[in-house]
Amino acid sequence: MPLLKEKPPRLLLHACCAPCSVAVIDELRRSRDLTVFFYNPNIHPLAEYLKRKAEVVRVCREWVVPMVDWDYETEKWEREAGGITQEKEGGPRCSACIRLRLATAATYALEHGFDSFATSLSSGRQKKSVVVNAIGRAVGSAVGVPFLDEDWKKGGRMEKALDYIEKMAIYRQEYCGCRFSREKTRKGK
Repeated sequence: MPLLKEKPPRLLLHACCAPCSVAVIDELRRSRDLTVFFYNPNIHPLAEYLKRKAEVVRVCREWVVPMVDWDYETEKWEREAGGITQEKEGGPRCSACIRLRLATAATYALEHGFDSFATSLSSGRQKKSVVVNAIGRAVGSAVGVPFLDEDWKKGGRMEKALDYIEKMAIYRQEYCGCRFSREKTRKGK
């Protein structure tokens, strides 16, 4: 009688954008039953949101990775993080934004039977993995779904992402995503 193969664990990966997610998706699709979760109500304006989403959709289609396209919910983002206007990049506004996105991902993971969830946010140039992962662990504990705590910048992953971005001609944005980071970029930092 042949041995039954153990099913890989089901993982829901919150993806912020294709440049930050491509190497993460590639790594996780090889070891997990991966589903990508696109939920980024912070991205402004709508045209930018649609560009970023289209790139994540393209990567998932090319690699045959299931993807959940969650609601845009800009009003919810404004209530949770948009009112924190006087904060610098990486401060309380960013933490509120990350918390909103990861809480939504964790809740989806719980409701749909995933074993754990993760985010590609820690691979972003502007994001500190220690902050992102602390929020992920706290949210996961509160919701009841384990968070895969990983610094996606390490282990040659950034170089791998840059290689994929070039080879796949992935759109690479100039700012983190929200209206505040966009304005900061326009002013020349």
